[in-house]
Amino acid sequence: MSVAQILRGKGRDVVVTQPHRTLMEAAQLLAEKGIGAVVVSDASRRVLGILSERDIIRAVARHGAGALDQAVSKYMTQKVFTVSEDTPVDTVMETMTNGRFRHVPVTADGQLVGLVSIGDVVKHHVNEIESEHRALKDYIATA
Repeated sequence: MSVAQILRGKGRDVVVTQPHRTLMEAAQLLAEKGIGAVVVSDASRRVLGILSERDIIRAVARHGAGALDQAVSKYMTQKVFTVSEDTPVDTVMETMTNGRFRHVPVTADGQLVGLVSIGDVVKHHVNEIESEHRALKDYIATA
């Protein structure tokens, strides 16, 4: 199973922001959309970074409320792990667990084409297990 299968189920819409936007604007965007992270990209949808709720909280904790008036680029995670649509879901799950992050941008030819969250990966994994369970029950019932 690959990332492409997750994107087929959830869609390819990704909420993005630009690096010059303020942390306050990013926080409002996260709240409005009910999401935990936003991809920071340029006009050509190249991934420049990612900004999560945690990044905003850390900025405010370290620099006070004034941080909310600063640019997203100052606080975003710049070294972003990305995957392709061909990446196996198990690889994504292992990398997210080991790296302790919850969102992974999906890219193709250097451009953003989707976003996978740990929730998406877990949901996919649970669905696979349930499908295998049903298949085993059906097999046993017909044996």
